[in-house]
Amino acid sequence: MGSIFSKIISGEIPCYKIAEDENHIAFLDVNPNAKGHTLCVPKKEINKLFDLDATSYAALMEFSRTVALGLRKTVPCKRIGMTVIGLEVPHVHVHLVPLNAMEDATFGKKEQIDADEMTALAKQIAASL
Repeated sequence: MGSIFSKIISGEIPCYKIAEDENHIAFLDVNPNAKGHTLCVPKKEINKLFDLDATSYAALMEFSRTVALGLRKTVPCKRIGMTVIGLEVPHVHVHLVPLNAMEDATFGKKEQIDADEMTALAKQIAASL
């Protein structure tokens, strides 16, 4: 059975997609730490970041950078934080989180954002790439 991210990639589960290329997809986190919290995910299901080969690792970081630059143009914040934890979903993913304070980087703080706002935000970020 594939991860929830594999199901999103295959279209079995919908997402608020921001960007996609041949090897990656970026979408808004449905349980965000902050407005604009985005996940960048390789399409190939690999459990751990450092199990990616060097080329795939570099490509994921470059894809994440591109998405972060668009996110920064769209969501007012002091910076875009990046973290890789990977304990909840066994599929490599990079969290991009708009930050205004250190508390925004904790995964204990969550935002409630309705579906219409998520859809509009995903479109705005995608347009800024």
